[in-house]
Amino acid sequence: MLVLGRRPGEYVLIDNNIMVKVVKSDEGHLRLAIDAPKHITIVRGELLEDRKMEFDKAE
Repeated sequence: MLVLGRRPGEYVLIDNNIMVKVVKSDEGHLRLAIDAPKHITIVRGELLEDRKMEFDKAE
């Protein structure tokens, strides 16, 4: 895992086609803008955790 410090307005580029940009930062909260091709699926981590918990309960 790569851990970076970024300030508002700064960004990282992943594989030359996914840009993750910090658009706001205050008091420990960040707002990120993610620009990626439409075929790339972007899912928030808490949604993945919810799905995993539901799957585990079903077993």
